Amino acid sequence: MNNLEKAFKKYEVCIKNREINFKYEIIDKIECGIELKGTEAKSVKEAKCNLKDSFALIRHNQVILKNMNISPYEHGNIENKNPVRDRILLLHKNEILKLNNYIKQGGYTLVPSKIYTSNRWIKVELCVCKGKKLYDKRETMKKRDANRQINIFKKEYNK
Repeated sequence: MNNLEKAFKKYEVCIKNREINFKYEIIDKIECGIELKGTEAKSVKEAKCNLKDSFALIRHNQVILKNMNISPYEHGNIENKNPVRDRILLLHKNEILKLNNYIKQGGYTLVPSKIYTSNRWIKVELCVCKGKKLYDKRETMKKRDANRQINIFKKEYNK
């Protein structure tokens, strides 16, 4: 591994939205860039951001990410921006049109599932989701509990 690969590996960050699989049924995923200002990129690379309750909207042919919290950079100065400001996601026009078609059908939402670094770029994985009903959430919890029980029995059996 050369020095360049080491430098890129240093900033491998992956921040996940854990609630997405519980609250939503994922229909489609798309990778997009994000427009950050000032010291926000440094905060993201230190994994100091939160995707909880964040979502995306399409306004004036731009995808805007709302309610994503990026904590201010500790060693920053007056360049620190508002932690919960709206951020523009970078997508091609045909990708935006594809997302817009999903939303026009009704019942679909754009939710970020994770933020990660790809080489030196910060990327957001945006999911087209459909909200789960209460009985679907209960079914998900039952499946998760059943899988836990199976794993416990497997561990006891293998001892």
